[in-house]
Amino acid sequence: MLLKIKEVTSKQDLKQFIRFPFGLYKGNTSYVPPLIEFELSTLSREKNPAFESADAKYWMVKKDNKIVGRIAAIVLDRELENKQLGRFGWVDFIDDYEVSTLLFETAKEWVVSKGAKAIHGPLGFTDLDFQGALTDGYDELATQATIYNHPYYSGHYKKWGMEIIATWVEMRGSVPNKVPAKITRVANIANSRFNLKSKRFKRGKEILKYSTEIFELINETFSELYGYQPLTQKQIDYYVDQYFTFMQIKYICVVVNEDDEVVGFGICLPSISKALQKAKGRLFPFGFIHILKAFYFSDHIDLLLIGIKKEYQRKGAPAIIIDTLGKIFIDNEIEHLTNGPALEENQGVLKLWREFDLEPKLRRSCFIKKF
Repeated sequence: MLLKIKEVTSKQDLKQFIRFPFGLYKGNTSYVPPLIEFELSTLSREKNPAFESADAKYWMVKKDNKIVGRIAAIVLDRELENKQLGRFGWVDFIDDYEVSTLLFETAKEWVVSKGAKAIHGPLGFTDLDFQGALTDGYDELATQATIYNHPYYSGHYKKWGMEIIATWVEMRGSVPNKVPAKITRVANIANSRFNLKSKRFKRGKEILKYSTEIFELINETFSELYGYQPLTQKQIDYYVDQYFTFMQIKYICVVVNEDDEVVGFGICLPSISKALQKAKGRLFPFGFIHILKAFYFSDHIDLLLIGIKKEYQRKGAPAIIIDTLGKIFIDNEIEHLTNGPALEENQGVLKLWREFDLEPKLRRSCFIKKF
């Protein structure tokens, strides 16, 4: 039976596109399905402000009238203009080279028509979308913010002629009974010598006061990271609305200087991975119950984002964040901690978390092919 590739052109198509991995990973205890509504919002031109400076197309491959693969091709105006790069993401497929090749070639043809001379991925519209193909740690439970894929994916990328261009490391471990003395000592010195302090919040409105500064700091500190593209104000507003109303504010640390300016932050979220598995991608009718239960009673924390102004990275701000969060974890009887993906060359951050007894457990990579 010949393979057929179909462009996603309707909301029904888009829902099938989003749901395809649910069946591909059925029974896999490491896979965590995304919330369908969140995916619909991210991939919708009407809802995602990224489309003001980006374009994208989505395709599905069918065999015997059954979906066997999917891919998104993305071009970001600035990345295309400055680097002649296109992107692919939301890519999944059965272990069939004909299927993956058809997906990659279709995405390539489209980004080339836009002026790209290479394609890289898996990446999303922004650094806050899913990125990086899993290359090690397949038995580890995925987080709500990372890609899970079968081990055979890397072979398909390489067979199509792609090579690794960037690699991220995820660290995991148990929360100790006490924050390491070295971290607390450095944090105390930073507090006294540089007038830095961590802010604690009781109400959501308090953190919203700093939300724009946090995202401006993300733009500043992430600018040198692989694949990062600055967020526009509309994107910042979008993410504030989508995520900051969903946060457990007690797991957010904001470091400010004597002028109350944000110089660093750490944003954590109780792990809802197992809850999302139970919810099967849906908030209703009962999915929200599993998520709320995990949200308030989980003993596992995911560190989603950490950012520190360059001039404060050697002034103890990282230690303040880790010291503050560590004490919060201990006070709330958190037992397990997962650090979000960090580029493997970012040894400063990785070294700090090793002080906290975290160890590398997963690796994921971005692949590139030049034409």
